[in-house]
Amino acid sequence: MRLRLRLDGRRPRLWQAQLLRRVAGLPGVEAIEIDARPGSDVWPANADLLFSLESLIHRLPRSGASAPADLSAWPQAGRARPDLILDLCGDVESEAADAIWRLTFDGCAGEAGLLASLLDGRAPGIAFSDGSRVVASGRTGTERRGVMLTSFDDALFRTVSLLSAAVAGRREPSPIRADADAPPAELPAREILARTGRILAHAIAQRLYHLCYHAPHWRVGWRRLAGGPDVIDLRRHPDAGWTTLPDDGRRFYADPFPLDHRGETWLFVEDYVHALAKGIVSAVRVGSDGPIGVPVPVLEEAHHLSYPFVFVRDGEAWMVPETGSAGTIELYRATAFPGGWVKEATLVSGVVASDATLVEHDGLWWMFATVRDAPLGAALGSGSYSDALHLWSAPDFRGPWTPHAHNPVLVDVASARPAGRIVARGGALIRPIQDCTEGYGRALALARIDRLDADGYAQTVETRLTAGPAWPGTRLHTLNRSARLECIDGSARSPRLRTMLGR
Repeated sequence: MRLRLRLDGRRPRLWQAQLLRRVAGLPGVEAIEIDARPGSDVWPANADLLFSLESLIHRLPRSGASAPADLSAWPQAGRARPDLILDLCGDVESEAADAIWRLTFDGCAGEAGLLASLLDGRAPGIAFSDGSRVVASGRTGTERRGVMLTSFDDALFRTVSLLSAAVAGRREPSPIRADADAPPAELPAREILARTGRILAHAIAQRLYHLCYHAPHWRVGWRRLAGGPDVIDLRRHPDAGWTTLPDDGRRFYADPFPLDHRGETWLFVEDYVHALAKGIVSAVRVGSDGPIGVPVPVLEEAHHLSYPFVFVRDGEAWMVPETGSAGTIELYRATAFPGGWVKEATLVSGVVASDATLVEHDGLWWMFATVRDAPLGAALGSGSYSDALHLWSAPDFRGPWTPHAHNPVLVDVASARPAGRIVARGGALIRPIQDCTEGYGRALALARIDRLDADGYAQTVETRLTAGPAWPGTRLHTLNRSARLECIDGSARSPRLRTMLGR
């Protein structure tokens, strides 16, 4: 296949260079060239000034997706008719190639369309369409919502992974859906001045907050189940609310996973010590009146651990904790439950994966996780941790694990990232998911899995839950249960003065 990339020669960027390298290495791509004529979109005159101010105030590197790139080494477009044109500008004539895929962000072409969406406060919707159908689409996320530079770079890097997957044949086309276009991107000088003031005020407020409070600080809520409906049945918080698992202020507990094993119930949590800035896995036994004592450490590594996905199989307890900071997905086995965890296998390596969640379905084991399409340790602006769902399957939970042919099977910051065990209910599989549209862990949703096989994946989001009167705070991002216990987690305030006074 002969492929041409249409880009705006006025602003050659790093994400376009990465896209060229990715696509050029795909099987079936025999030749690739670029059409770098100046584009027709109107890039706001002060957009680069805004990026520079944000970089200065937030101490962000300018080496992300929007950084300048030298594309002179790539062949320029010739007279030969390409088989496919990837139109990043939206100005290619329909007869220029056998197939043309046009990029839009919330219905607007080009990078100006992306900026318009971000300035409008949206989680940008990416679409590549050929005029009659959507070839690939998704909704991107960011790790710094409200910071235009990071959000812009995150979206562009996710565009690279989405488009390269489509060229490789890993996306299923769908009918075009009409979404409301974002308003034009406008950044007059007065708006730049106003935004700069807001950015400075927000940065000062954040630093003052961090001086007074540990942040982030999560907390775990629990309730006993006595045969009544759980949250998946209720589709809301229980009337009686939740009891908070107390902490000492020097640490927080998050990612609760209750487990029934050998006649007892244990609650496993991420145990994050603020002074160490690292998570370990701790556990506490649960009696008839709730947790007995405080969680005690059961697993620690040199790298951060969280999301202790625990389960029982063949009479033994197993755990797949999040080890994304090590670039792996690991399997552990308990030799002296609830402790004595030993590493049994590396299930997947070379991947920055979050919240790996396993389920057995139709004779296979399936593993769900969101994957950041960036090298280990990459800076902010290298893509979101929460918007791209990847699947793997295996005949046994120990492996070997095979990546799904259509990875990422879903790109959507509102419904990709796992939020707890997948549960069979009423003949369907219900998947707790994180809705990170408004920021990491802002809300939790329940999705019905409509398709899960080697050829595709589909889900329908049925319910969205948030913090509120029944669970005060601003975040909600995990839901799990055992036979006797149901747990959630969310945000809390932890004054540093409380820690210093030992209260």
